[in-house]
This record gives sequence, C-alpha cells and structure tokens, in this order.
Amino acid sequence: MAKKAKFSKEQYLKWYESMYLMRKFEEKLSQLYIQRVFGGCLQLYIGQEAVVAGAVSATREDDNMITAYRCHAHPIGRGTEIKYLMAELYGKTTGLSKGKGGSMHMFDVSKKVFGGHGIVGGQIPLGAGLAFADKYKGNDRITMCSMGDGAIRQGALHEAFNMAMTWKLPVIFIIENNKYAMGTSVERTSNVTELYKIGASYEMPGEAVDGMDVEAVHFAIEKAAKHCRDGNGPYLLEMETYRYKGHSMSDPRKYRTKEEEEQYMSNDPIEKVLQTIKKNKFATDKQIEAIHDKVKQEINDAIKYAEESPLPEPED
Repeated sequence: MAKKAKFSKEQYLKWYESMYLMRKFEEKLSQLYIQRVFGGCLQLYIGQEAVVAGAVSATREDDNMITAYRCHAHPIGRGTEIKYLMAELYGKTTGLSKGKGGSMHMFDVSKKVFGGHGIVGGQIPLGAGLAFADKYKGNDRITMCSMGDGAIRQGALHEAFNMAMTWKLPVIFIIENNKYAMGTSVERTSNVTELYKIGASYEMPGEAVDGMDVEAVHFAIEKAAKHCRDGNGPYLLEMETYRYKGHSMSDPRKYRTKEEEEQYMSNDPIEKVLQTIKKNKFATDKQIEAIHDKVKQEINDAIKYAEESPLPEPED
C-alpha cells in the first residue's frame, strides 16, 4: 500500500532510478554469470536496495562508505558509472580495481566508497579506522560501515565497537540483517536475535529499522548521522532486510521456504517507491518507461565498454 509522500517528487524519482538501476544491473550480472561471461564469486544485493538508497540520500557526498563483498549497489548509489563496475567483473584494466578484485572488491575512492571486502567482518575495524582519521583531522565527516548478520559473529566487531565508543568515533555501524548469513538463520546462531542490542554492552545507542522501506532508512540514517556529527560517538542500526537470491550464485536456498521468499518479495522496496510516485502523480507512465529505457541503455553500454576494454598485462 503506497503511503502519502514524505519527500519531494525529485527525491522519489531519484530513489526509483537509482534502485531500479541497482536491480536491473544485478539481474543482468546473474544472466552473464550463468553464461560464463565472467567467473569468480557473485553475491547479489537484490531485495536490499533501499538500504543503500536511503543511506545515500540522508548523508553527504564526502561521507565515507565501506561494506562487505555484496558491494555492487554501494558505488551505484553514490553515482559511480556502472561501466566501471562491469569492467571490473570482466577482469579488465578499466574496472574499479583494475580488473584484479572482481565482484567482491568494488572501490571508488572518488565517491568515498572504500570497498568491497572479501574477509568476513574485515571491514568493521577498517570502518572505525576511517572514522578515526576524520576525527583526528577535525572535520565533521561520518563513516557508514555496513556488515551482514553473519559478520557480527566475528571478534573484530567487539574490538572495533569498544574502541569506537571509547574514542567517540563518528561511525554508523549498519547491520544489513538479511536473516541467513551464508545459509544459517540468525535464530540458530545467536540467543540475541534483535541484533541492534549487541551494542548495548558498550553503551552504543542503536535501533532496528525497516530496511525494505527507503523512507525509514533515510530517517534512521539522518538521525544517526546527526548523532555522530554532534560528537556523540557511534550509532548502531539494524536494517531488517532480505536478499531475494542466494548467498552467492551457487546457493540453492534450501534453508528457507518459497512461501517466505514470496512474502518478502510482496514487500518489494522498489515497488513501494513506484507506487508512491504513481499515487502522487510524480511521473506519468511514459516518464517511468523513459527511466526504464535509460537504465537498459546504460547496462548495454556498460557491457560494450567492458567487452572492448583491455585485459591486464601478464606482468601486472
């Protein structure tokens, strides 16, 4: 059910185009991967797009972002041209990591996106470190450090949380709780299932957020960002979300039911934004179709760019 608009027409249209691009880009990646156009691992963000879209709209362009290996949407949300992501997946020198990182290591320092990290939980202390650097320099930037619900079982999280609170670092820790880590439910791995509560032992404020609702994400990030910029230290947000696809392309998803998947898909974050646009007459059907055509063309151009880009030289 579409809600009454809480933001401007421009914001809803920007959210829709950005999230739609994330979705269609990754759907195309899935096809290309099955066709063996490129190899390596491929973890898709499909279903979780509202988390990045809301985080980007609620923060500044000079704020840092760092995440795990489900990392295509983060640079897209920040405005990185998808041809550079596609080239990276193809292993080409024009890719974001010069063809050496692949799907799991998308960096765009020009957009303040610092990865893309393949080691589970490895980005958590790095996120605290980025925030430490900004505090040391005396600016008012914040860092958004994202992680999955599986990564929070790493000891590095507790070390980073302790130091972040002790030093009052300007970092928003974002748990993207898509329920199953690699394939084991939160309920089977922890007595604490409301994951934002794990910050309580460090007296770190936190809350749960509907990660399938871009408006809710925006408001939560906006609140947390103010908390950080005001010098109050870190904030923990648990984004309750869902990945429609498997952990990776090799995951048959036998650990969850089709009924559960359909239930979450009926609450699609992109569809909710589209319904708000239509209900408030922010765009005609023709204008919406123009967005779809633009995204399709961007993806086709990105594939052409990747195909025509050079491979790294052996000595590289």
